[in-house]
Amino acid sequence: MSGVASSFYTYALAIIFASVLLGKHWRGANKQPLSIVWLGVVAGWTNLSYVLAIIDGEVMRVMLLFYLSPIWTLILAHFWLKEKTRLTGYIAIVASLVGAFIMLYDAKFAGFPMPRNMPEWLALSSGIGFSLTNVITRKSSHLTLVAKSYAIWIGVMTVALLFVPIMQTNIPSPTVFTLTEWAVMSLIALLLIAATFFVQYGVAKIEATRASVLFLFELVVAAIASYYLAHETMELNEWLGGSLIVIAAIFAAIQHQDAA
Repeated sequence: MSGVASSFYTYALAIIFASVLLGKHWRGANKQPLSIVWLGVVAGWTNLSYVLAIIDGEVMRVMLLFYLSPIWTLILAHFWLKEKTRLTGYIAIVASLVGAFIMLYDAKFAGFPMPRNMPEWLALSSGIGFSLTNVITRKSSHLTLVAKSYAIWIGVMTVALLFVPIMQTNIPSPTVFTLTEWAVMSLIALLLIAATFFVQYGVAKIEATRASVLFLFELVVAAIASYYLAHETMELNEWLGGSLIVIAAIFAAIQHQDAA
């Protein structure tokens, strides 16, 4: 099953399960402000592009490109939320850009530091989308946790449907899946519900860039998993560039700690 189809079904199941548990929260759904639409669209793109990038790309390169997101958050927070950028913030921006340059350097492309395939472009755009999602979440304090979560789930389903003709794929009929496959997708849906609530709650309570830094533990898990399960190894320039990106994300968190 394609990443588009799997995303559509798992998020559809998440909506169904959450509606059973949180049915009363559907009241007044038609009274939500327009900002919830932007949150859904941006979060939909973020989640789907990340899934597609992970499926088809090298896990660690995809994740390191995605984890440039604290830098984009820092820039967005400066210009949109009017948060003051301190010296540590500028250090973070420079370190991340240098890290990206080193990691993306490829002599075959005359050394020009660009993502080398579609999964890497998707990963980069997903990181930008993740940053924008975090900033919108912090700015949309008038939206409830449940409303934000539903917006994300519906957003992913909508973007997945839009991707069907672009990716020249299809959404298979529900009847083609076995009971085991439905069980796996149901488990993923429940994990998505938990992850969405935890992320939205956390981002609403702490600075967006500090939240992004906490996500960096995922890099450790991904490095171990990609080595043992996908048999992927990283080149020296990817280790060096990735390390600078992680350091930059930590500096981005210090930027907000200083500002507090």
